[in-house]
Amino acid sequence: MALETLKDIKQIGGFEITRGVSNFSKDRPIFIFDDLNQISFQIQNGPIKEFGINGCQVDTIIETAKIMIEGLNSKFPCRENAMVITKLDEAILWLRKRKQDREMRGVEGKSEK
Repeated sequence: MALETLKDIKQIGGFEITRGVSNFSKDRPIFIFDDLNQISFQIQNGPIKEFGINGCQVDTIIETAKIMIEGLNSKFPCRENAMVITKLDEAILWLRKRKQDREMRGVEGKSEK
């Protein structure tokens, strides 16, 4: 049932969702296999500035989880679901803050601290 919440979603985190395809593509690292009730993510391997975009980041996975919980919450609303959504929003916020900090220091997309 949780995976059904993504049935009308075409894109997450700037990545187009592909359904029922068995091989990964750097342009489409999110795959949903409806018949298996399975979702797969190809994770970015190495810094983007060094290797280019070859997968998604953890924030895309968190955003996917948020979309799924929001879908479930629309059918079965409760305080706990609302809290999960709030905390996932908070996680996304802190990842954006980290990225902004790294950009300001000139190390975003590099293997540097």
